[in-house]
Amino acid sequence: MCEYPATGYAWYVDDYRDDYRLELARLVDAPRLAAMSHEFVEVGLKPAWSASRITWHIRHPESVVLTAIASGVVSGFAIMRYADDVAHLNLLAMDPAHRRRGIARRLMTWLEETAFTAGTFIIGLELRATNGTAYAFYSALGYRELGRVPGYYQGIEPAIRMARDVRTGQGTIPGMRQPAP
Repeated sequence: MCEYPATGYAWYVDDYRDDYRLELARLVDAPRLAAMSHEFVEVGLKPAWSASRITWHIRHPESVVLTAIASGVVSGFAIMRYADDVAHLNLLAMDPAHRRRGIARRLMTWLEETAFTAGTFIIGLELRATNGTAYAFYSALGYRELGRVPGYYQGIEPAIRMARDVRTGQGTIPGMRQPAP
């Protein structure tokens, strides 16, 4: 167990394959995470995930910004916002050089276990309707499609809304309440 210096919170570091560590993001990570979001997730869109927005989530007690570190460099990250009834995955990004190694799955597992431990059992997310790789990834984790939202991404691109009940691994019904991103 380690202590998170900025807040005094404790967390467990997860070593995976000896060359990746999962750690809570630090404020100094925010510019790198924003750049990764812009480069790997928000392609073709006006950047919505600025360093200041990510910093807000790092500081917010109901959000977790989790990073995957390889050789001292952030190779991936996820942002989850928790509420009493549901949690919302706001963002997940992996550097392409580190994909297909199970790291995104480890990020999601850590966040899902945290939600489950806190008594938050429903996790929702949106993804670009054109991102078949992400759709397959979330489906393999037990997320189910709840519907499609036209123009969700800056009025340009539709989203697929997905959810999972971490107690059962099943998707949830449409209309579930989600915390604001």
